[in-house]
Amino acid sequence: AAFSLSFLSLIFSITAFSSSYWCEGTRKVAKPFCTGESKGDLCIRFNSPDANNSQAVQYIWETGDDKFVERKFHAGIWYSCEEMINEEGEKCRSFISLTPASDRGVLWLSIVAELLYVILLLMGNILMSVEMCYYSSVIDGLKINAFSAVVTVLAGLLGMVAHMMYTTVFQMTVNLGPEDWRPHTWDYGWSYCLAWASFACCMASAVTTINKYTKTILEFKHKRKKLERSLKIKYKFPDH
Repeated sequence: AAFSLSFLSLIFSITAFSSSYWCEGTRKVAKPFCTGESKGDLCIRFNSPDANNSQAVQYIWETGDDKFVERKFHAGIWYSCEEMINEEGEKCRSFISLTPASDRGVLWLSIVAELLYVILLLMGNILMSVEMCYYSSVIDGLKINAFSAVVTVLAGLLGMVAHMMYTTVFQMTVNLGPEDWRPHTWDYGWSYCLAWASFACCMASAVTTINKYTKTILEFKHKRKKLERSLKIKYKFPDH
C-alpha cells in the first residue's frame, strides 16, 4: 500500500510539474481591425466599401464590451499559453519572464523545491522497492523502511511548500504582471489539483510506512518479553 501510494504520488507530481494547466482563465483583448476577407465578431469592420484605402475614414460602431473579445489562457510553472484570435493554435511564452522581478526569486525557489520533491519521491520509491524485493535480514528491512519513511515525509513537506509558493507568485503576477497578460477571470486548473493530490498520496504513503515500522518494532518487543518470561520460568523451575 505504501509503495502504491508513493508511486502514484510520483506519477502525479511529474505530470503536474511538466504541464501548463496549474491555472486557467480568460483575458479581455481588444478586437483587431478586419483585414482582407476576414469577417465576423472577432474583429472590427470598416464602415467603408473600400477597406483597403488608407484614406478611408474608420467608423467604429462597437462600444463598451463590444470592443473586446475573451481569449482563454492557461499557465504553469514553466510557461503560459493563450489562444489566438483569428488563427488556430496557441501563443506561448515563458511564465518566468511574466513574473515581477521582485517575485522571481520565490518562483525559482518553488521550482527547486518541486524538483527536490520529485527526486525525494523517486528515492522513496527505490527504497521501498528494495525493501519489498531484497534485504538480507529483518533488521536491514526495518532500517530501509525507516529511511524511506523519513525521505517520504521530507518530500511531502517540500511539495507543500513548493505548491504554496507558486500560488503566491501567480497571484502576485496577476496583480503586478504585464498589462498584455493579466487575466480577466481565472481559477486553478487540473494540474494544480493533481499536484495537491500527489502531496496527499505522499503523506498517506509516509503514514503507512511509519505505521508498518512501528507495528514491527512493537511486535519484536512483545516477542522479546514473551521469550524473557519463558526463560525466567524455565530457569526458576528446571526440569528434574
